[in-house]
Amino acid sequence: MAHKVQYRLMELKIKYRPTKPRSPHLNGKVERSQRTDLEEFYDLVDLKAANLCQQLQQWQDDYNRHRKHGSINQTPWDKWQSLKAQTPTHAQVQRTYGLKQERIRHADYRTDIGKPRRVICL
Repeated sequence: MAHKVQYRLMELKIKYRPTKPRSPHLNGKVERSQRTDLEEFYDLVDLKAANLCQQLQQWQDDYNRHRKHGSINQTPWDKWQSLKAQTPTHAQVQRTYGLKQERIRHADYRTDIGKPRRVICL
C-alpha cells in the first residue's frame, strides 16, 4: 500500500481499489491469472534474454487477441470489441474522476474501514 504509488495514481486520475481480505471470489481471479502467467509465460521465456520485452509483447498479444478465455468463452479482444460502445473514453474518465472522493488506503484493512474521506492536495 505504498503511498507514493497511490499519490501517483491520483495524479493520473486512476481509482485505486485494493482487493479486500477474505474476498475469495476476487482473489481466485487474481490467483488464476498468476497461474496462467506462470504456466504460459514464465516457463516459456528466459527472463535474462535480451529480447524479453519483445517476448512479453508477443505473449500479451497472443493472450489477449488470440487465446480464448474460459470464463468469457472468447478472447479479451473480442469481449472488449463487443463492449466498446459502452466503454468510457479516457477524456470521459478524466472529466468524471473525483479527487475529493479519493483517499490514501492503508495496509491494515480494519484501520482503513470507516475512515472519513479526505481531500489530498497534489
